Amino acid sequence: MSLFYRLAQREHSFAARMVATLLAGVIFVILLPWVIMWVGPSWDRKLGLPRMDLGGLSYILGGLLVVAGLSFAWWSIYVQLTRGRGTPLPILPTHELLTRGPFRYCRNPMTLGSILLYLGLGVIVGSFAGIGFVIAFGALLMLYLKRIEERELAERFGEAYLRYKREVPFIIPRLPKER
Repeated sequence: MSLFYRLAQREHSFAARMVATLLAGVIFVILLPWVIMWVGPSWDRKLGLPRMDLGGLSYILGGLLVVAGLSFAWWSIYVQLTRGRGTPLPILPTHELLTRGPFRYCRNPMTLGSILLYLGLGVIVGSFAGIGFVIAFGALLMLYLKRIEERELAERFGEAYLRYKREVPFIIPRLPKER
């Protein structure tokens, strides 16, 4: 029995789930954007990289990515906190297999949303290093999801998860098949 499986056996109050999610939010809402928007351009200068300048298109494209990313990320967090009775954090996992809402379109909508959001920030500030940070972060996150989280979900939810995994794409959304 995995650690995450054991952690999922305990029900936590909505208040506890909110506090844990808000504390983790410090990393995702403050630290990572800071790295992309301030550390990225600083590294660009140190590495002699030019600013990625698309003119006004940087703000339009970046803004669209930020809005799409925030929408997917917040929607999936809301569903995890309410319907799933858990959090996005492995230490307070959901108690139900989520297949509705944003989880109808891809199995990892919060990851998709986070990557889109951070890419948008990198495009807005025009930082190649910032975008490189996003690509590295996204790759590590997807590696974790594939190597650890998918096994744990299969252990907890069995055939229901395996069927969901066969039917719904990993990260690139598609319109769901009618059921």
